[in-house]
Amino acid sequence: MKKIVLAYSGGLDTSIIIKWLKETYHAEVIAMAADVGQGEELAPLEEKALQSGASKIYIEDLRDEFMSDFIFPLLKSGALYEQKYLLGSAIARPVIAKRLVEVALKEGAEAVAHGATGKGNDQVRFELTIKALAPQLKIIAPWRLWNIRSREDAIDYAAKHGIPVPVTKDKPYSMDRNLWHISYEGGILEDPNVEPEKDMFLLTTDPAEAPDTPEYVEIGFKEGVPVSVNGENLDPVALLITLNNIAGRHGVGRVDMVENRLVGMKSRGIYETPGGTLLYYAHRELEALTLDRETAHFKEMAAVKYGELVYYGLWYTPLREALDAFFDCTQRNVTGTVRLKLYKGNVMVAGRSSDYSLYREDLATFEADDIYNQRDAEGFINLFGLPLKVQGLMKKEYKE
Repeated sequence: MKKIVLAYSGGLDTSIIIKWLKETYHAEVIAMAADVGQGEELAPLEEKALQSGASKIYIEDLRDEFMSDFIFPLLKSGALYEQKYLLGSAIARPVIAKRLVEVALKEGAEAVAHGATGKGNDQVRFELTIKALAPQLKIIAPWRLWNIRSREDAIDYAAKHGIPVPVTKDKPYSMDRNLWHISYEGGILEDPNVEPEKDMFLLTTDPAEAPDTPEYVEIGFKEGVPVSVNGENLDPVALLITLNNIAGRHGVGRVDMVENRLVGMKSRGIYETPGGTLLYYAHRELEALTLDRETAHFKEMAAVKYGELVYYGLWYTPLREALDAFFDCTQRNVTGTVRLKLYKGNVMVAGRSSDYSLYREDLATFEADDIYNQRDAEGFINLFGLPLKVQGLMKKEYKE
C-alpha cells in the first residue's frame, strides 16, 4: 500500500494511529476529519495531524449534509434504540464514512483506516458503509491488530512518541461530540452503579441548578421537518444550535443507560442530546395531532426496526431506504407548531396546532353535540365484543 486515508478525530485513538500506520505499513497517511459539529475541537486538528506524521489533512464541513440527509430522516422516523438512546453517535458514522470513502477515491488510496475498537459498535458502522460504497478498499482497524490492549497502553504509547492526547489516566473516559449530542463512555463510567461527576457534562446545566422560572419554546414543522424556533425561520444547523442552547440551560436531554451493543456485550453510556430531545418530543406531539391511529401505531413498530438499522450500521441498505419512503409518506401532513415548557430537566407540552389536525373538538367534547350519536356505540361494542361473548358462552356452557 502506498496511501492510507484515516478517519481522524484528534482523540486518543486516532492521534496514535497515524504514527502506528506509518511504522507498520511504510505508507503515506492522509487524515480526514469530518466537521459534524464538534466546534472548537476542530481548531488544532490540522497542526496536530501534520505533526503526528500525516502528509495532509482534509477537514470536511459535513454539518448541512448531516442535518438534512441523516438527522432529519431519523427525526421523521421517531426511532430510538432501546427506548432511550437518540442515536447520536450511530447516525453520524455513515456520513463520516461516506466522506472517508470519497477522499480515499479522490486520493487514489488503496486503504482506509479507523480508530474504532474491536469491542464497540463503531467498527461495524464504519466498515459496513465502506463495504457498501467502495468494496475494493482495504480496511485497517488497528485496535484489532496492534499490541495495545487498553486506553492506558494507548496513553503510554502517545507519551513515548511525544503525541499530545486529550485524555489522561486520571480521567480516561472518552467523548464523542457532534451537533446532535455528546456521548461519554469508558473509565470511571464503566461501573453502572457510579453516578457521573457534575463537571463532566458540557451541553446541559445540572437540573438542580437550572433556572427557577420555566421557559417556553415554540417549534414549527413542515412535513415533519423542523423549520422555525419561536416564529423565526432558521437553517437546519442554526436551528439545532439554538435548541441546544435553550434546552441545555434548563438541563434537558441527559440520558444514562446500559445498552446492548451489537457485538453482544452490555455497555454503559451517558448522553446529552438537548436540542434533539426537544425535537423528538415536539415531533411526536405534532404526529399525535395529525396521524390517523393505524398509521401512527404501525409507524411505532417500524421505528423500532429503523433504530436497530441505524444502531447496527445498516444505513446504506435497501430496507433503510424503503423505510425512509414509508416515513416520508407519513409526514405529508405533519405540519404545524408545538409549544414546549422547559423546567429543571423536564420538558412538557404546553400546546400544539396544525391546519391538518385530525382532532375535532365537536367530536371529542363531553358537551352536547350534533354530529356524534352515542347510541351508535352500542352496535359497535356488540360487534367488536362478539368474539369475547362467544368465548364467554362456551365457558359458561362447559361448566354447566
